[in-house]
Amino acid sequence: MQVEGNSVLVTGGASGLGLATAKRMLDAGARVVIADLPSSDGEQVAAAAGEAMRFVAADVTSAEEITAAVAAAQEMAPLRATIHCAGRGGSRRIVDRDGNAAEQDLFDEIIRVNLLGSINVLRLAAAQMTRNGLVGEEAGVVVMTASAAAFEGQIGQAGYAASKGGVVGLTICAARDLAARGVRVCTIAPGLMDTPLLGRLPEEKRQGLAESVSQPKRLGDPDEYAALACQIVENQYLNGETIRLDGAIRMPARS
Repeated sequence: MQVEGNSVLVTGGASGLGLATAKRMLDAGARVVIADLPSSDGEQVAAAAGEAMRFVAADVTSAEEITAAVAAAQEMAPLRATIHCAGRGGSRRIVDRDGNAAEQDLFDEIIRVNLLGSINVLRLAAAQMTRNGLVGEEAGVVVMTASAAAFEGQIGQAGYAASKGGVVGLTICAARDLAARGVRVCTIAPGLMDTPLLGRLPEEKRQGLAESVSQPKRLGDPDEYAALACQIVENQYLNGETIRLDGAIRMPARS
């Protein structure tokens, strides 16, 4: 799918992987809507980018707010690609150190944002792409974001790993479900990426994480995620696949 002259919706687009992807899409000639929380830097990011980018404050679990983001993208140009980067982390053991069952609330919230939010964005974006009709063989592309934790969740990551594993399981099913509509679906599963989240760690800890990567021995650059997202959008034969972007890391039980 060519993005030049079309619009792209990027969730979590105010920072990290989403911001890098939004900039790549803008450079490729797309109109871009970044959807992120009201507390994000989305307004400033969009203002700095100029008229080809807009910001819409949105929680990915809200049907109303994501519908508004999709509509904003459609107003700029036909919506042909959605890159869903928004999500959240959180650590909690299933049973705590005193042998008590963990409180359920954090598990619920992580799965609500990461898995149900992915389904919400997917269904609303795909519906708009379907209404826009085919360009050649396809109507649009949705790229979701999982994690290496979907395959090797670490101690304390039960909720996070389960939510991202759900996104992986969703991918092939969604691709098959939407095939008749001409909408492709793929997922990127990043490893240790140099995002603002890891940026808050002490340098010694960051270096230790970088050394755990097989090759290259460093944290991933958000622009490497963005480059892969763009390739998925452009390559019509990529569909139903989850692609690990992790320097061949296989996470141990604990870091």
